[in-house]
Amino acid sequence: MKKFQYLMLSLVFVSISCFAQNQNKPERGPGHKNNNKFKQLYDEFSTPNMFRTGSGAPGPAYYQQQADYKMDIAIDDEKAVLSGLETITYTNNSPDELKYLWVQLDQNMRSRDSKTPLIQSSQVREAMSTQQFTNTYLKESFDGGFNIQEVKNTNGKPLPHLINGTMMRVELPKVMQTGDKFSFSIKWWYNINDHVKDGGRSGYEYFEENDNRSYVMAQFYPRMAVYNDVEGWQNSQFFGRDEFALPFGDFEVNITVPADHILDGTGRLTNRSEVFSKEMMKRYEKAKKSYDTPVLIVTQKEAEANEKKKSTAKKTWKLYAENVRDFGFATSRKYIWDMMAVKIANKDVMAVSLYSKEGNPLWEDWSTRAVASTLKSYSRMTFDYPYHKAISVHAQRQGMEYPMICWNYGRPDKEGNYSDRTKYGMMSVIIHEVGHNFFPMIVNSDERQWTWMDEGLNTFVQYVAEQDFGEAYPAALSKEHTTYPSRRGPAKNITAYMGGDQNFIAPIMTKGINTYQFGNNAYGKPGTALNILRETVMGRELFDYAFREYANRWKFKHPTPEDFFRTMEDASAVDLDWYWRGWFYTTDYVDIEIKNVKTFHVSTKPNNFAKSNARKSNKKLEDLPPSVYLVEEGSDEFEQSMKGAKALQQSQPLKEYIMDNFTAEQRKAIKEPKYFYNITFEKPGGLVMPIIIQFTYADGTTKTETYPAQIWRLNDRQVSKAIASEKEIVSFKLDPKQETADVDTSNNSWPREIKQSQFDRFKNKVKN
Repeated sequence: MKKFQYLMLSLVFVSISCFAQNQNKPERGPGHKNNNKFKQLYDEFSTPNMFRTGSGAPGPAYYQQQADYKMDIAIDDEKAVLSGLETITYTNNSPDELKYLWVQLDQNMRSRDSKTPLIQSSQVREAMSTQQFTNTYLKESFDGGFNIQEVKNTNGKPLPHLINGTMMRVELPKVMQTGDKFSFSIKWWYNINDHVKDGGRSGYEYFEENDNRSYVMAQFYPRMAVYNDVEGWQNSQFFGRDEFALPFGDFEVNITVPADHILDGTGRLTNRSEVFSKEMMKRYEKAKKSYDTPVLIVTQKEAEANEKKKSTAKKTWKLYAENVRDFGFATSRKYIWDMMAVKIANKDVMAVSLYSKEGNPLWEDWSTRAVASTLKSYSRMTFDYPYHKAISVHAQRQGMEYPMICWNYGRPDKEGNYSDRTKYGMMSVIIHEVGHNFFPMIVNSDERQWTWMDEGLNTFVQYVAEQDFGEAYPAALSKEHTTYPSRRGPAKNITAYMGGDQNFIAPIMTKGINTYQFGNNAYGKPGTALNILRETVMGRELFDYAFREYANRWKFKHPTPEDFFRTMEDASAVDLDWYWRGWFYTTDYVDIEIKNVKTFHVSTKPNNFAKSNARKSNKKLEDLPPSVYLVEEGSDEFEQSMKGAKALQQSQPLKEYIMDNFTAEQRKAIKEPKYFYNITFEKPGGLVMPIIIQFTYADGTTKTETYPAQIWRLNDRQVSKAIASEKEIVSFKLDPKQETADVDTSNNSWPREIKQSQFDRFKNKVKN
């Protein structure tokens, strides 16, 4: 009988919570569809098939096309013109017949008849600077679109083609069947843009003091569009924001520039002995054996001497790359060049930096080290970096990525001084852009459709890599920072955005060009969502295994969002549909509050709850089973019924009162709660999230408990938890480490924490 009494302790206490919730039962109304936040994503996901399985892995019929390029490129440095002749060999690996091919002409975004300026809303500004007025109303727009001179087959016969904005359709002489290859050539040229003045992801920076240019070149050649099982042809127009969807292939590229230029780009330099001096070759061999200190291939002194004169001769640099989705290069006579080896698994990779003297001393100190650290971090989180080098190029107001090469901002003033903001900005953009080698250069998602799949995933790993960099190079940190001050990643950094005006927020699962607040939507929110998933929801072990599985399944392939979502669940045995739905498919935000906390004490006398139940069952109190009664502190019956209970707790331990038939040894293993609390949580925000609550005891110690998100599965508005404690709890606090992105922390504590400003307003209100 005493054991039965012990069981009744929990049963009666739970009934308190159930009874309270039942008092708020809604009235019956019309039926409704399944709106539960834990509903599975069958309606949102495409049906698994032979191309993409329900597990998130490529299916047995998965295919992807291949586009191989041979190019001869030349830069006219005097006129700032790029010209080229390329031959594309396209392989149809799909089960479909192809009647035509689509080629991307991204530079046409800068043509005189571009639609890009026309889709932007504008209005007359009543006051503006002379320069702004001139650029807006008086200046002739820059004409940087492709000039397509010819499109021919291998026999030199012209191919019919049609240019529609940034896309060119090439008609095939005959339908391509599965396994067919087709080769054709395109001859073209265009005016290179000044990316500092006119913007753009590539172009040149002009240095007036010595009449020099520094070129960072990409999207410079007509590129094949992707054809796959999801979109067919991904031929959505390029308006400047959404980036690129590209097939993999091999590139053989010859680039002719002034003979005094330094050049590097995607692929292996196949004629290094022809373009390097003997001294450069000696330094290069030394760099291949240096793992902690970058070796200068071209020094600042040499670069400064080089930029003072211009060679009229030409030099051709030859690069070859296998299985890459794109090609980029940088060239200038102003470049300082350094390299350092980094060990990735059992092979050496060269970490490389190109920068003008304007980047020093910042770039010489930190660029190549940031490259090396990034390669290590990303390789640990995904797969071993497969290429032989990774290059960081200094370019004003730039942050853009291509296979094996990227350009990055971060420039000291003319005296070489720089702020922490400049330093950390430069380090972070290098980590981010080098990281893009993994997402999307290798895990090759469709950037034109799903911006977050490259930017968001990359922002998440960037946060991990930044923390690694701070640990590996503490000298890079300022005195006030003990860890790297990441701008994105920590949950608290996204709350202002998520709790903002819903009229200017779009779900993550939105085509990039149609989103508001692009940086927060495509970078910040998905990156933070993955960090919370790793640290708070799944735990690092489960998350990291599943994330690596996704990266390895889809490296050198074209994944979709469903492939990512499904793989993360498949490899972890964690049902995450509720998480994807809330964070990625809605603009719901996190706001969980402690609505109230009620304190209960054990009483030896029947309480009102028991008396009410007795009346309802037409029984006398003495006929009810032996029970333990709990009375709410502060209630009307508290003073009357608790006098005996308080004496009981002081004179006789609770477990002796209800379990005196247990042996002394058995009693040692039995808890003896003295304090009982009923906590009610409400969720003004739409997102379901775990409830993380910290208890602070009267003795100053704390304990943190996490209730999984599934606690909300049957009541999306309010839930409660019964707490039995051996020690008195004096306060409760939700999300004490700010790890769930709760947008309003003013309701996270009990008793409520009143800020001084709030208290002052309250006093003034009472006084008046």
